[in-house]
Amino acid sequence: MLTRKIKLWDINAHITCRLCNGYLIDATTVTECLHTFCRSCLVKYLEENNTCPTCRIVIHQSHPLQYIGHDRTMQDIVYKLVPGLQEAEMRKQREFYHKLGMEVPGDIKGEMCSAKQHLDSHRNGETKADENTNKETSEEKQEEDNDYHRSDEQVSICLECNSSKLRGLKRKWIRCSAQATVLHLKKFIAKKRQELPGLLDILCNEEILGKDHTLKFVVVTRWRFKKAPLLLHYRPKMDLL
Repeated sequence: MLTRKIKLWDINAHITCRLCNGYLIDATTVTECLHTFCRSCLVKYLEENNTCPTCRIVIHQSHPLQYIGHDRTMQDIVYKLVPGLQEAEMRKQREFYHKLGMEVPGDIKGEMCSAKQHLDSHRNGETKADENTNKETSEEKQEEDNDYHRSDEQVSICLECNSSKLRGLKRKWIRCSAQATVLHLKKFIAKKRQELPGLLDILCNEEILGKDHTLKFVVVTRWRFKKAPLLLHYRPKMDLL
């Protein structure tokens, strides 16, 4: 089988921030147009603007910061494509907090552990399944260190079962942080129904949602002109041939 090697500079335009021209760090996407930037660059830009830096579409007239979201998938891609970038960024953040005499936040510690596990797995030739296990363990540890995001913007959700193979939830109405992801909902349902999160699909308007989508992203892109609560359906995962 023929393989084609692609040089990093050939795809730089897709993994760099238009505002600082550096590789994406803490990748954050505008929900209106899906253009992505470094979070710090975008937040600073939106302090004086309300349009996308790339296409100039109006994000929101008065609260543009509420219509951007962390793009975990893009950040993972950047870290995997650019050698040493994640290690260097974690080191800079650790040095920054040490310089100020502050304790390193739990989420940064979790990312540092995840980066170390990722490198060790490559060096030891471990399987992709092991990498996924390490990543999920790190995510669970992060969740334990947080304060349950009670001060975040909240989203009301109705979780309806869409399959006769699963029992519905006794309490299908929930309220949680807008920063929670579809993966969090999968874990919640799986815990209640004693299923594996990876064996569930969650749908909105009959469309399967990606596990890294935040609820804020889902509301803005799939439920914008509809009344609360956000209606989501879940079912056993379907294998597409």
